[in-house]
Amino acid sequence: MSVIDWQAIALSVRLAALVVVILLVLAVPLAWWLAFHRRRWMFLIEAVVALPLVLPPTVLGFYMLLAMGSRGVLGRTWEAVTGHGLAFTFEGLVFASLLYSLPFVVQPIAASFAQLDRTMLEAAATLGASPWRRLTRIVLPLSLDGVLAACVLGFAHTLGEFGVVLMVGGNLPGVTRTVSISIYDDVQALHLEAAHATALLLLGVSFACLAAVYALLRKPWAVAPLA
Repeated sequence: MSVIDWQAIALSVRLAALVVVILLVLAVPLAWWLAFHRRRWMFLIEAVVALPLVLPPTVLGFYMLLAMGSRGVLGRTWEAVTGHGLAFTFEGLVFASLLYSLPFVVQPIAASFAQLDRTMLEAAATLGASPWRRLTRIVLPLSLDGVLAACVLGFAHTLGEFGVVLMVGGNLPGVTRTVSISIYDDVQALHLEAAHATALLLLGVSFACLAAVYALLRKPWAVAPLA
């Protein structure tokens, strides 16, 4: 019998994949706005986007739990639409993960956008190209490496979440029990063999994700040629 909790792994992979897809839809226009619009107050928006990078996960999870509760705006709205609560559900994990992983997707895409030659975009605008056409025909094709790197980082970060998902989703097998919570439970129960096997699997996945990101962002032409 396998010591690895494959149910928790499958749930975590499903959560991470769904979050990345949704974040791409949200992050691309947000990254476009951050990269190409310069206002004095833009640093405030950038700080809000980057806040999950420095905010303790338990703090973010606590406020997300309040928002998703029966008295919270998000929770009341969700219950009015769907007929059931949002806290301690898979959907609640998705909402929390979207906020928690947002900077890991937005920032690489915005940085990739910012490196583009703006004269190309200005020329396209002069020729009558709409912002949407400039984004899809010029910006995204030239920033594909950055977008792919953002997807990998967002997926890996969501896959390894612990504090936020524990606060918002609890520990319901098959519903909110992610792989990181499974490892924690195994350690608490002194099932060290199972914890080691799952942790080793996550270590390999994390290394593969980082290797993929560095491979995508590597600049081969920056390496000096051999004599």
